Parts: sequence; C-alpha cells; structure tokens
Amino acid sequence: MEVGFLGLGIMGKAMALNLLRNGFRVTVWNRTLSKCKELVEQGAYVGETPASVINKCKYTIAMLSDPSAALSVVFDKDGVLEQICSGKGYIDMSTVDADTSSKISEAITEKGGYFLEAPVSGSKKPAEDGQLVILAAGEKALYEEMIPAFNVLGKKSFFLGQVGNGAKMKLVVNMIMGCMMSALSEGLSLADRSGLNEQTLLDVLDLGGIANPMFKLKGPAMIQSNYPPAFPLKHQQKDMRLALALGDENAVSMPVAAAANEAFKKARSMGLGDLDFSAVHEV
Repeated sequence: MEVGFLGLGIMGKAMALNLLRNGFRVTVWNRTLSKCKELVEQGAYVGETPASVINKCKYTIAMLSDPSAALSVVFDKDGVLEQICSGKGYIDMSTVDADTSSKISEAITEKGGYFLEAPVSGSKKPAEDGQLVILAAGEKALYEEMIPAFNVLGKKSFFLGQVGNGAKMKLVVNMIMGCMMSALSEGLSLADRSGLNEQTLLDVLDLGGIANPMFKLKGPAMIQSNYPPAFPLKHQQKDMRLALALGDENAVSMPVAAAANEAFKKARSMGLGDLDFSAVHEV
C-alpha cells in the first residue's frame, strides 16, 4: 500500500517511520526539508510540495500542528486541492476544530476526492510504538480502506460518523487531559510546600482510584523539572482553547477547563510553549 504523509513533527515523523517499517511505500513532505532525511534513509520518497504527494499517492495522510497549518497545506499554492481528484483519499490526522475539518472536507469532496478526519489520542511514545487511539469520522469507505494503516499506527480506531465528530471527540479528550495535568501540578506543589514527599504522593496516587498512566509517566520528571517535549505545551493550550470554544457553541459551562487553560496560557507567557505540556507545573 502506498501512502503520502504531510508533516513530520514529533508525531508525524514517528507515524511515518512506523508505516515504512511495516512495509508501506511512503512519500513524505515537510516545510523544513531536513526533517525528511531520516525517513529517506528508511526508504521514503520525498515530494517537493503537498500537491506532488497527492499526485503520486492514492491515499495521503496529514499530521499538522494546528488549524492554520491544516488549512494552509490544503488551500495554498501547490497545496492538496491542486491535485486531489476522483479516487484519491485525504486523511487529516491533525487536531483541529470541527469547522476546520468541515472546510477541508467540503473542498476535497467538491474536487471529487474523499475525506476522513482521524485525529489521534496519544503523544510521542504511543506514536513511536504504534499505540495511538484513532478517532475517525467522514467517508466510511475511506475509513475501511485505511484500516491496514490504522492498525500499524494505533492500538484501536473508532469510526464516529460525520465529519466534525472526530475533531470534537479529540478536543474533549485533550481538554480532560489538560485539566488532569493542571490538577496534578497543583497537587505536587501543594505536597511540596506542605513538607510532604512528592514521590510518595505519586506512589499513593498510583495505588488508588485515580491511578492512571499519565501521572505515573509524567510525575517523576515533573518533580525534577524535566520536560522533554512528547506533546508540546503550546499545542495543549491550543486544544484547551478550541475545547472551550466548543463549550461556548453548545452552552456548556466549563469552569475547570477555563481555569486550566489560564495556567497553560501563563506557562506559554513564561516561554515554556515548546516544552512538554507537563511544564505547566512550573506555573
């Protein structure tokens, strides 16, 4: 199976490498060409533009940083729309809002192509291990055709119906994750200031009803103020902002998410945006 791949950031690079290692033929594109080097060493081809990747491949996956990047790759000069046509599928695995997904879907389908949004739950390590959770919505036939790729990239994929549902589900998941990380940060700080051992707090949490892999994975590094970026804080804050906007649209009160978002914004103002989202602990 031949697949195009647009975007080789922390997540995209790991995902494209997994496809290569599992026998897929992959053509990659990235704004910074140097990021393609390791993929080429593993057997990938390089497309000069998004349009050239679409032209070469029946299926093309995009994994981009935010809504503006997702729209740019589709609508700008040498973008996806210049070559998308009947029989070609476009799978956007970026985390964006439902409106952005809908705009891209409409443009792709007007050109005769078919579209699937498929944002993922998981960060760097699950991407490297092929253990992402894939939240797909859109063209059911395209979803079924992409299952071999999704089985390599993730441990489970869901088909959620119409375009927009995948984006909404991902925002809800990341909103909850951001609230949990903010709460853990406050708890660690409160324990420390109260004269308690922070690692002991983590041990207690891990034995109780709120035990979870994120606290176990991130907590020890947070105690050491060590934040290698598995999921950059700036992207977590972007997702909090988009989730709060979804709450506004649906008249859902979200005071906990709003407070957590302020903490992530503060962290960005402190220059922590490129560190892992657990760096909210510094606030």
